[in-house]
Amino acid sequence: MDLKTLVIILATVFVAVLSFVFAFWLYLWVKKQPAKNKKIAHIGKLIKQGANAFLKKEYMSLLKFAGAGAVLIFVFLPKPLWSEGEKLLNHVVMTAAFIFGMIFSAAAGKIGIMVATIANQKTAEAAKSGISKSFLAGFRGGAVMGMAVVGSSLFGIALLTLVIGYLTKDYSALIGFSFGASGWALFAKAGGGIYTKTADISADLVGKVELGIPEDDPRNPAVIADNVGDNVGDVAGMGADLFDSNVASIAAALVMAASLGSKLGESAFLEMVFVYVALGLLSSMLGVMFARMGRDGNPTRALNIGTYLTTGLFAVLTAVATFFLEFEWRVWGASVVGLLVGVIIGLTTDYFTNDLRKPVRMVAKASKSGPAFTILSGVSYGFLSVLPAMIGIAISALAAFMLCKPLGTASGLEVEAGMFGVAMAAVGMLSIVGMIVSNDAYGPIVDNARGLAEMGGLGEDVIETTDKLDSAGNTVKAVTKGFSIGAAGLTVISLLFAFVIEVNDSAGAIIIQHFDIMNPIVFFGMIVGAAVPAVFSALLMLGVDRNAQRMVEEIHRQFEEIPGLKEGKEGVEPEYDKCIMIATTGALRELLPAGLFAIAITLVVGFVGGVTAIGGFLAGNIVSGLLISLFMSNSGGLWDNSKKYIEAGNCGGKGSEAHKAGVVGDTVGDPFKDTAGPSINTQITVVSLVATLFAELFLIISLFS
Repeated sequence: MDLKTLVIILATVFVAVLSFVFAFWLYLWVKKQPAKNKKIAHIGKLIKQGANAFLKKEYMSLLKFAGAGAVLIFVFLPKPLWSEGEKLLNHVVMTAAFIFGMIFSAAAGKIGIMVATIANQKTAEAAKSGISKSFLAGFRGGAVMGMAVVGSSLFGIALLTLVIGYLTKDYSALIGFSFGASGWALFAKAGGGIYTKTADISADLVGKVELGIPEDDPRNPAVIADNVGDNVGDVAGMGADLFDSNVASIAAALVMAASLGSKLGESAFLEMVFVYVALGLLSSMLGVMFARMGRDGNPTRALNIGTYLTTGLFAVLTAVATFFLEFEWRVWGASVVGLLVGVIIGLTTDYFTNDLRKPVRMVAKASKSGPAFTILSGVSYGFLSVLPAMIGIAISALAAFMLCKPLGTASGLEVEAGMFGVAMAAVGMLSIVGMIVSNDAYGPIVDNARGLAEMGGLGEDVIETTDKLDSAGNTVKAVTKGFSIGAAGLTVISLLFAFVIEVNDSAGAIIIQHFDIMNPIVFFGMIVGAAVPAVFSALLMLGVDRNAQRMVEEIHRQFEEIPGLKEGKEGVEPEYDKCIMIATTGALRELLPAGLFAIAITLVVGFVGGVTAIGGFLAGNIVSGLLISLFMSNSGGLWDNSKKYIEAGNCGGKGSEAHKAGVVGDTVGDPFKDTAGPSINTQITVVSLVATLFAELFLIISLFS
């Protein structure tokens, strides 16, 4: 490793540490905001205890998976331990990378919960002083998570690259780090998603539909579990998800940069990855600092301005760095293409999920005719929303490939150079992930704040203020989910290319140059891969269904057996802990089958059809997974905001037939947008990483190749 590369990597570590310092400052700022309401403090404590209890049990369960995975990786990767000339050090580094990937991913979730369960109380209390102060408390609470996620991913990958550069020279260990992060994220997102939607659906169906009581009425036994779920699903789960996407995009780009650089005798490609990612984190820090509400009092506008500012800063700073460090402008162009497509996907998602736009209002209008029309119209708009994002991903991948392809013309490496361009487009799209995570974590914080304001009896004015913040949070959450799915799309396309490079490097020859779909082995893999996201989604949603039915029974029992609960008699409190326990145990029971299924079927296809079948499997999985996840996330967000649009007094308002139909649509959309949809992008990342890590084994052992 030359001096220039070393200095750039160390500078990247410095930026990561700077983000930790910034996150700590934000945490202290949030913590010192006033919070004097004892009832809110009591309820906030229950939410915090429930979230931490779930996280502890989930993490203990996942440690078994981590242990088994570490043993298998140590024995078989990067090559089987007994292979001729294989070095023990390579196995130690790969296993350590996998373990640290899991640790960093778990830490991101834990930090998010720690801050969110404080920020929700501060946001609720700040709403008494006006929307601007309340917005800042919620957003800066979310920004702690954003800085921690991106800082830790950059810190971990930079340190691992230094270790690889000086010890093993085997950059596939970066894929091991990414697999650790993705494996943990897969189960964390699935478990958190099952938990949160179990409680949300149960609370809505019994509270709103059956009894006609408000959303966050403290009489509802599931209301605390619902608020806990916002944290474990949308904070810890989504934080791990975006940590995984960010790590996977950087790892894929670095693996390709190292391969291309070694063949061209050029280290600039590796340097560009670190420079661009570090500048993306700096841009996010500046964007967070300047994200404030203007005089118009529009929180959605404030969040969007922060995102656009971060986007512009990244484009300008990377252009300056490219000029002064004499990097390739074609690579800069590829990263900017990815960045712009990420913004376009966000705008498309906003159109289909924002209650100021036509689709949400049309679904709300259709709800006046009953829940069947709510579902039918929502499904239709959900499918329509998929097209712009899919086209955007396709165009960005094609444009990035064609932009960078000429870089390898002189040495016959056009395909590898083009692949690297696609990887840099993914890095570009995820360059503003610090701001995206901040926006995403803001959503559940203000959602909790709204619940605390109602349960704490802070009055209608405060509830109205938190409702505005919550509505913006729902829209932004939908946008960030669309962004994360789009980013996962480009990331897994680059991981498919990383798989090709890994296969050819392992074989020492060009085994795979392209995948011919007329080849029956490729076609076999493609058909199986296309089916996996649908089955994976079904397993998760069936888990929500079974768990929610158990909780609904418990809620009915409490209303029937606890005297004075239904009437709201003073001093009578539900047994919140019973619903929290049902959500926790059910989520942990239901999360494993879906995750293990996705990993197991990848290995089966690989050992049956070899690397050729796996290529088709990944292609089918990527296309099917992106389509289904975009559809689910967007239609779920659309139903949620249609319900809120009706609750704001439109189409009959609260208690009307349209409202009841809207609640039904929302309960269908809940597992779509918060359980299955966003978990699919983690699933396609995980199977891509499994395929890449086990590429050499698939070359050695397969039935039909």
